Amino acid sequence: MNNHTFISLQSADGTDMEAYVAMPEAEGSYPGILLLQEAFGVNNHIRDVAERIAREGYVVIAPDLFHRTAKRIELPYDDFAAAMPHYQAIIKEGLSADLQASYDWLQQQPNVVHEKVGSIGFCLGGRVSFLANAVLPLSAAVSYYGGGIPSLLDEATNLHATHLFFWGGQDKHIPQEQITSIISAVRAAGKQYINVEISYADHGFHCDERGSYSPDAAKEAWAMTLAFFQNKLR
Repeated sequence: MNNHTFISLQSADGTDMEAYVAMPEAEGSYPGILLLQEAFGVNNHIRDVAERIAREGYVVIAPDLFHRTAKRIELPYDDFAAAMPHYQAIIKEGLSADLQASYDWLQQQPNVVHEKVGSIGFCLGGRVSFLANAVLPLSAAVSYYGGGIPSLLDEATNLHATHLFFWGGQDKHIPQEQITSIISAVRAAGKQYINVEISYADHGFHCDERGSYSPDAAKEAWAMTLAFFQNKLR
């Protein structure tokens, strides 16, 4: 198989789904990573992130979470209205099925250390990464500016792995009360977490294709993400 390519999977609910996978070039055994998209599809930026993670020594799978309403759709960052029908159509049960199918694919790969799988997601994917940590036996999970997590707080007691949260202090989409409710629920559930607010960063600060990109915040959060994965998955 090509080291960077789309593959076809059947989701656990019987629907057909494509996913982008990226693998290290060298042979060996590697941890697995579920990479979870923003509301704009498994686009050039998400594929680039997959390849960056693969170069660090992980086998990465990025499922197309909108596949029930459109196959491999890629939307411009300045047109959230176009994303809304797909965004609003996703439900917890469908996401759980997609996560399970992606996890199962990782478990079937001979070069994946099966007990060392993590997740990372951005924006919408930050919410889905929280769900992944609840429904899968992960060893690490990361959410960048995961709006919508409060709708999943009943899952806090089910979290398997330490969860690393990143927020932008300038983010108008996610109010401070929402962050407080999330961290309070995780703490009340007795789960391990790391909570990072970058005061000068906006929503989407990690994405170099968005106007809100912050090079400093992106570098700092990415360095911490890689250290977190190194600690938890090696």
